[in-house]
Amino acid sequence: MKTSYLTLIFICIPATLSTSVHLPNCKDALEDCLHQEEPWTRCYEDRISRCIQRTRIPIPNFYRWSVNSSNKAEAGMDSGHRVHIPAHALQRSKRNDSHTTDYVHITVAVLNSSLFKLGPVRGYRSGEVLRQSVLAVRVGDHGVSDLDQPVRIAFRNTNVTERGTCVSWEDSEINKGEGDWSSEGCNTTLIRGEFVCSCNHLSFFAVLVNSKLSVDPVNAAVLGYISYIGSSFSVVFTTVSLVMYTCLRKGSSEQSIGIHMHLTGALLFLHLSYLLSEWWVWHEADGAEGRVCLAFGLMLHWALLSTFTWLAIEGFNLYMLLVRVFNIYVRKYLLKLSLFGWGIPTVTVVACGFSGVYGRHSFYMKGANNGSSTDICWISSAPDSHGVVVSYVTVSGYLGLVFLFNTAMLGVVVVKLWGQRGKGRMWKDWATVLGLSCVLGVPWGLAFCTYGPLSLPGLYLFSIFNCFQGVFLFLWFLAFLHNGRPERPSVKDSSSQKMMETNLN
Repeated sequence: MKTSYLTLIFICIPATLSTSVHLPNCKDALEDCLHQEEPWTRCYEDRISRCIQRTRIPIPNFYRWSVNSSNKAEAGMDSGHRVHIPAHALQRSKRNDSHTTDYVHITVAVLNSSLFKLGPVRGYRSGEVLRQSVLAVRVGDHGVSDLDQPVRIAFRNTNVTERGTCVSWEDSEINKGEGDWSSEGCNTTLIRGEFVCSCNHLSFFAVLVNSKLSVDPVNAAVLGYISYIGSSFSVVFTTVSLVMYTCLRKGSSEQSIGIHMHLTGALLFLHLSYLLSEWWVWHEADGAEGRVCLAFGLMLHWALLSTFTWLAIEGFNLYMLLVRVFNIYVRKYLLKLSLFGWGIPTVTVVACGFSGVYGRHSFYMKGANNGSSTDICWISSAPDSHGVVVSYVTVSGYLGLVFLFNTAMLGVVVVKLWGQRGKGRMWKDWATVLGLSCVLGVPWGLAFCTYGPLSLPGLYLFSIFNCFQGVFLFLWFLAFLHNGRPERPSVKDSSSQKMMETNLN
């Protein structure tokens, strides 16, 4: 009898040791899965369900405990997250399990959001993840979905002004290792400073925050296509405009047309750098944080500031033609404007470049049931950068000043047309006013209408008018050529009426 007991002991001990040796170590589960050919998320879910802790030293951001499957489970983590799993979910997991014990183990891991690679899905991807924290929740050894009673995960919200959407990770069926966030099966509730995610499945969970635009995925995709198509057309037509100006107006001393061509060149750089930035992030997602993305972000910022500056110069030139008509001559006028138009943006972006504000930025768009955004090489949205301040000062603030000044200049044109052509003929000048509105960049003011209840119509109008601005300037240039080159009036015989007709032509 003793011999048989000893035999069983010596048989069972090696078998137990062999099983333990082949079980993965929880500490190395993430690193091992990141080097697998299959999607690392699926590998990691399987590993943390079967792994063992070979040492008594706690693993950072890794939690495991066992509970009775007939009771609900609730626990808080040192990271500030809380997980509530109803008994229904535990029993579902128990029915999928081959073990006969009444207990089931729960595993929760807190991961960094940078591990999740976003694929180029419709050009729109996930936005900023709250505190860059993603929770992997696993019950038992099998997946659990379609729960009647939802699992609740609480994320601490330290900024009460942030709006968030609960999402879970979905692997891409096309590109392995990539995926996207989806809010399908999850509801979001803000309770006492916490985002509470109620989901009917177990997966990798996160909260997308900093939503400034309210756009559903369909409209977001349409806006993306408008941007790409409009920018592509603008690149083509601005290039044609510059070639035509070089061939047909070579040696011309007309300063207004020269200013128009500088603005056209700035728009060419703007749309070209935008398309290149989007292309780089799309095809080089892993390297979007490198020096190339920094260079694209700097170039896009410089082109945008140059466009704003030349729009302001257009307004200033209009002021000189319509208001200071008897004192228009300025020595080397176009050269001085060129130094200002290209110099101010260059100095600004060089200063911003030394401060390290350029990099990858996520423009987050949130709909009712899903979240998406577009990533672009621009002013970095990283929390440790000064990107927010730089963006508000050099983009929003600068655009606001240019918009107010040029709108005032457009008002001066309307008043002069009203006074010189009569009220009855004002409707015939709508083309002139619309053309000047485009040249002065008045549609850029629609950027301030992309918030609030009119955000969606404002976004469509902003995208259409500004993405196709290069096309509109080309039509304006053709209209100028059609009217013929106006005579340049001298200082002695110039009059308000003649100067008015010269400029508006």
